[in-house]
Amino acid sequence: MGDVFLRPGRDGDRAAIARIWHDSAGFAGAPSLPSCDWLRQRVDALSGTVWQVTVAEDEGGIVAFVAIEPDRAILSELFVRPDRIGTGLGAKLLGHARAQMPAGFTLYTWAGNAAARRFYERAGLVPTHEGRHPERGHPVVHYAWKPPVSSCAGG
Repeated sequence: MGDVFLRPGRDGDRAAIARIWHDSAGFAGAPSLPSCDWLRQRVDALSGTVWQVTVAEDEGGIVAFVAIEPDRAILSELFVRPDRIGTGLGAKLLGHARAQMPAGFTLYTWAGNAAARRFYERAGLVPTHEGRHPERGHPVVHYAWKPPVSSCAGG
């Protein structure tokens, strides 16, 4: 595994993005996992319109991605190829999301994905409430990230 760099997603990346999303969600045991074709249609519909997609790539290709909605302060999707989970890619993409949405953002994840919940909580995101996935209906936990407040008083 060589160096990984981040770059904006391109139209030609969409099949790889859908495959990573499908494989990673399946690896995490996501309930009611959509087909790879359905995910590809979603990536096609939202990339470059609602979503700003950034991919993590190495010499072998795309290994992770993040989709954000900066105007709404939402981190929509963050997935890492299963064989690359635990290598720092998620943290790198989360850092990118923070840089793009410095005033803060929200996200949700499947409530049963203990690894994702630990990841977000270790990274300083705070659970705000529980709910249901808007399309699939399974339980999700909503998180928020806000930048640290400076303890220095102006004057």
